[in-house]
Amino acid sequence: MIAVLGTFRFPAEALAEARPLMRAVIEATLVETGCRTYSYAEDVAEAGLFRVTEIWDSREALSAHFETDHMRRWSEQRAALGFFDRRIMLYELGGSIEL
Repeated sequence: MIAVLGTFRFPAEALAEARPLMRAVIEATLVETGCRTYSYAEDVAEAGLFRVTEIWDSREALSAHFETDHMRRWSEQRAALGFFDRRIMLYELGGSIEL
């Protein structure tokens, strides 16, 4: 399994327009083959900061994700809204333990 974790930002003036676009890309991604979890969480203490959490079955599933129409659209939309400070890391997971 692959975990993708990180953050990105939008300027405060773009948040109202960005939120429904984020919801659309999340909904489209969650039905992709190999997607276990895909979410953006807005930081309650810092407007415009979003935390990314994704879990994928494989690198192949993640690669296919980047080729979808909704990700191409999202890439264009977010750039137009001033998306910045993207810090995303990929982790290969060896297993899990329930706590």
